[in-house]
Amino acid sequence: MKKQFRIKKNEEFQDAFKHGKSFANRQLVIYYLKKNDQKHFRVGLSVGKKIGNAVTRNRIKRYLRQAFHELEDRIRYPHDIVIIARNPTKDMGYDEIKKSLTHLLYKEKLLNK
Repeated sequence: MKKQFRIKKNEEFQDAFKHGKSFANRQLVIYYLKKNDQKHFRVGLSVGKKIGNAVTRNRIKRYLRQAFHELEDRIRYPHDIVIIARNPTKDMGYDEIKKSLTHLLYKEKLLNK
């Protein structure tokens, strides 16, 4: 995923947490905030230390980035999207993580059919 499509600054994460909407399933939590001044969506990923060691956390983030890359053309509006991984993701493969992410995006109407 290109750097201009990532959320990196703490203020941007906090803005999504405070002013955005959230939805969750057992594996992931999604916060999203509509940004009309952007032409594309941006993604921020958060995987806490309780999930596992650095290798596990980086693998989960890599899977999430790849899933967003594959769903890039189906995401509907210019939003800031923050994904927080929960504990069950440490035992999941790529296909399961992508399916969980697709479910969240679809439920919140952020994904075209």
